[in-house]
Amino acid sequence: MRSILIAVGGNSLIRAGEKGTIAEQLANARRTAAAVVGLIRDGFRIVITHGNGPQVGAQLLRSERASDLIPGQTLDVCGAASQGEIGYLLAQSLQDELAVADLHIPVVSIVTQTVVSLTDPALSHPTKPIGPFYSRSDAEERKRQLGWQIVEDAARGYRRVVPSPEPVEIIELEVIRELAETGALVVACGGGGIPVVRENGQLRGIEAVIDKDRASALLACQLGVDIFAISTDTDYVYLNYKTSRQQRLESVMAAEIETHLHNGHFPPGNMGPKVESALRFLHAGGREVLITSYEHLREAVHGTAGTRIVGDAHARAYQLKEPSLEVV
Repeated sequence: MRSILIAVGGNSLIRAGEKGTIAEQLANARRTAAAVVGLIRDGFRIVITHGNGPQVGAQLLRSERASDLIPGQTLDVCGAASQGEIGYLLAQSLQDELAVADLHIPVVSIVTQTVVSLTDPALSHPTKPIGPFYSRSDAEERKRQLGWQIVEDAARGYRRVVPSPEPVEIIELEVIRELAETGALVVACGGGGIPVVRENGQLRGIEAVIDKDRASALLACQLGVDIFAISTDTDYVYLNYKTSRQQRLESVMAAEIETHLHNGHFPPGNMGPKVESALRFLHAGGREVLITSYEHLREAVHGTAGTRIVGDAHARAYQLKEPSLEVV
């Protein structure tokens, strides 16, 4: 049985133009679940990870606005809360879709901790966008009032950025592995995992957000999955995104997309970490990465949609530039 790790973006659960209500997120989670169950029926074993950028930003905003009434929550605790929130929505949606398909597969959501290094220089240089998009004037006001660091994100508006250190270890790895090997559908590593450090033999949470695609790539490598799929809010990876020269990428080799990355085509707060994570997985021996929206996830696995990135060592097996070829 072939295996897939699917990294579901936080912005896949809150689509452009949506407010991020639970009803909206549940509807999007249900559509993602339908694609996942379709792949299970095709014979794949699946592990799911997910982003939490908009959701953890909302958690922080609620905490800050209520701080005069109740103690505020730290970023790691907000991350844990968002894991529970999104894990619940995904698990329930998956259970409902599995029931419709008459498939009896247990679903489990695991609140996951990810170890980072206290000496990681990223802790002093915030780069990770979280929370909703703001107009320039609203963003500057929040920067002045709350001390946020703000960046423009891929021409969609302005967002808060926080430190994003490198993931080095997933605490619950063996639990995830054992559950997946018994046939359970596992939801884990939400938002990249709760950032923790090892200190005097103990774990301690820190104020940071780990990029979920980098943590997902680490998990995919350690689990040895066949396919690493990144579900986001675009159907393809594009060159010259949102310009008159926009060009979608269909089937590409790792070396080619790495060149595009170095040439600045993929912004660091948007598609950049996804492409970097794809390359990490492939350079570590992974065979294939897919990047697409949840609407096209099943088609992408079968070679008829999305961007397919193949490591140079495996390129011949997939006959690149033939996107209609089914996965073998």
